[in-house]
Parts: sequence; C-alpha cells; structure tokens
Amino acid sequence: MLRTRRSASYSVRRRGPFRRFLDVVLAIAILGMLVLVAARLDRVEQRSLQGQPHVADGDSLTLEAERVRLRGLDAPELTQICQRSGVDYACGRDSRDALLAIIAGRQVICRGWERDRYGRLLANCFAGQVEINRQLVRSGWAVAYGDFGDEERVAREAGAGLWAGTFDRPTNWRARHGGMAEGEHDLLATIVNWLRQVLRI
Repeated sequence: MLRTRRSASYSVRRRGPFRRFLDVVLAIAILGMLVLVAARLDRVEQRSLQGQPHVADGDSLTLEAERVRLRGLDAPELTQICQRSGVDYACGRDSRDALLAIIAGRQVICRGWERDRYGRLLANCFAGQVEINRQLVRSGWAVAYGDFGDEERVAREAGAGLWAGTFDRPTNWRARHGGMAEGEHDLLATIVNWLRQVLRI
C-alpha cells in the first residue's frame, strides 16, 4: 500500500510542471482574448442614422449611405408573388409600398449595432413616433423573424396584409428561388453577430 501511494505521489509530481505549464498557457490565452475583445469593442457600438431613406423592399432601406435591414421581421422579396382569393398578386411590391406608407415622407431614425452576414446594419427604425418594424408586422406586410410575435398574431387573426390570402414565408421563398440565406434575428444570432463583429470573422 505504501509503495502504491509513493508511486501515485511520484506520478503527480512528475506531471506537476506540465500541468502548471498548461495552466500558464491557458491563462495567457484567456488574457489575450480579453485584451482583443476590449480593443475591438468599438466595432459593436450603437449607431444612429437619420434622414430620408431610400426604400429597397419591405424590410430594407438605405439611410446616410448605410444599408439597413429592419430587425426582428422578414418581408416578402420584391419579386415574390402571393395569392389572395385564388388570384396572384405582387405581395413583395405591396410590402414595399406598405413600408413607404408608414414612413409617409417623414424623416426616419434607425438605431442598432448588429450587422448581418451581408454587412447590413440590423436596426429598429422610427418615423416620428411610429416604430416602423412593429407597425409593418402589425399591418400584416411582414412576418415575425425573431421578434414581434404578438404583432404577427394580431395581424394573422385580423386577416391583415399577407394574412388575407396565402403566401410562402419569405425565408422559404428565398430557399426555393436561390435568394440570400438569412437566420432569424434571435438571441443566438445576436451572440454570433457580436462575435463576428468583435473578431471580424
């Protein structure tokens, strides 16, 4: 028994310096990561844009030469077709027109810090006191995409906008038509976006 204890003790002592070396390496790696993150925090600072936007489609616009993607929702693509009462209609264009109607020629303010995989600023935007993102989903011309689930339910129950007929969710439509792949704007996406911006992946 004594010999076994001595052997175990000797084994621990032999591995001790190597384990200490690994601890030092790990500590240096963690410290280096913290320094790197601290040095790059300016990449995730809040941005605020203001002006008269150029509306591209139902969920994206350009403001101060910055491409902005409305956060938390997804609208039909500009060329997307939906059905109402068995008749096709250009729901992508109608969604864009609904966004233009909400803005109604007013100055728009957009705030956000995240960027999606295409470099667009993910933002909540306002026209006067109207929160554009929320209103677009509530009016039925966009669907919830990581946020605004209550507003989508209200629009669906009222048969508003897209919900007056049948349509493919934009993400499904894009998948079938070779469009840009984009994940929902949920907590996981926020974490991934933060890491991407800090580490410039």
